[in-house]
Amino acid sequence: MANKIIRVVSLASDGSTRSRDFDTFEEIEKAHEQVGIDDCSTDLTLRGMPVFKGLIGPIPESRAVVRYETPDVFEMVTKEWAAKKRKRRRRRTAEEIARDNAALAAAEAKGNGNGNAKVPMPNMIIGAPTATPNSIV
Repeated sequence: MANKIIRVVSLASDGSTRSRDFDTFEEIEKAHEQVGIDDCSTDLTLRGMPVFKGLIGPIPESRAVVRYETPDVFEMVTKEWAAKKRKRRRRRTAEEIARDNAALAAAEAKGNGNGNAKVPMPNMIIGAPTATPNSIV
C-alpha cells in the first residue's frame, strides 16, 4: 500500500456526510475492530487490505484514496446512484433505416453486379473470418 490515504465516511447528526482521513490502518484500529482481510476485490490494489467491523470497504475512490463507509452512508450513496436517470440510447428512425438501405442498394448496384459488393452494413461489427474444419491446412 504505497502512500494511500484511508478515508472513513460516516453520517453526521444533521444527515450530512462526514469524512476523516487516516495515514495508517493502526489509527483506524483504535476505533474499529479488524475482522479480516480483503481477498476478493476486483481491484488488485485493494487485495490484502483489512476489513473492519461496522465499515463497508475497502472501496477505491481514486488512485491515492481508499474509502471505507458506514452502512448508512453506503445505503444512501447506493440509493442516489440507483435513482440517477441514465441517458437513453436513441434508436434509428424508419427514415434513417430506409436511407441506409437505399445507400446499400445503390452501392451493390455500383458493385460488380453479382451482389458481392464489399460495403459493410451500418452499425455492424465486422470480425475476423472464422476457420472451418475444411479450410485448415
